[in-house]
Amino acid sequence: MNLPDKVDVVEVCPRDGFQIVKDFIRTEDKIEIIKKVIDAGVKYIEITSYVHPKWVPQMADAGDVVDEVKGYAKGKEAELIALVPNKFGALKAFEAGLDWVTYVVSASESHNMKNINRTIEQSFAELEEICREKTDTRIRLAIATAFGCPFGEEVPVERVIDMAKRGLELGAGKIVLADTIGIANPVQVRSIITKVSKKINIDMLGVHLHDTRGMGLANTYVAVTEGIRYFESAAGGLGGCPFAPGAAGNIATEDMLNMFHSMGVKTGVDMDGIFEAVSLIREKVNSPVVSHMAKVYNI
Repeated sequence: MNLPDKVDVVEVCPRDGFQIVKDFIRTEDKIEIIKKVIDAGVKYIEITSYVHPKWVPQMADAGDVVDEVKGYAKGKEAELIALVPNKFGALKAFEAGLDWVTYVVSASESHNMKNINRTIEQSFAELEEICREKTDTRIRLAIATAFGCPFGEEVPVERVIDMAKRGLELGAGKIVLADTIGIANPVQVRSIITKVSKKINIDMLGVHLHDTRGMGLANTYVAVTEGIRYFESAAGGLGGCPFAPGAAGNIATEDMLNMFHSMGVKTGVDMDGIFEAVSLIREKVNSPVVSHMAKVYNI
């Protein structure tokens, strides 16, 4: 088995997990949960999204969340991330001094239109503008629907490779391959990562896998044996894309940690600290906690 000594965990619950919760989560509760994640030792945390509140009302308090969390994270190991759908959001993130922005382009033309109302080419034209104006903030290009489209469109792996190459050429510092609707299987994950990593340095790649059909951890295991060392997950297993039918929750952070730690792979994240965050999520957020570890420990 090609298992590393350590992997990086990217916590996305405060953005991907919260964005589909219908009842507005109090800003102070979001901040308290994020602080628990920071205290648990998570290095990378996607804390919000600079998106118009008309489309994602839950992210209307992005500025307040960023201001408070930035102060708390100062001097700590955590690197803060915000998702941005366009240049306007990116400029806000740059002004706020965040460590990273996640810019999303779907490998499916139909999903890209549904998600951000642009063609793939239009999205890359805007990414080029964003990269020209970025300051110290680094850019992650998330390639959505890299493993399949919710609208039945075929997504050739060659398109994913071309998009990854183009993103890196423009200045992205990380490429995240996203299984947006959780339809990937271990054989497919191995095939796609093998093909992409022949053209793209594996160190530049990460994965964002969903557990819609119960194969999230199996896909994660295959990805790590294929050389991926950068994994996104959401505390409690919350999440899903509001513009992708059938996109259920992400892999639960605590389940992924349990798998890695059981196999002797370090993450730098304290499980008890994540349990504290999950406990707060259960108390403060009107969304089910679906992880196996939460059930085992009755959180």
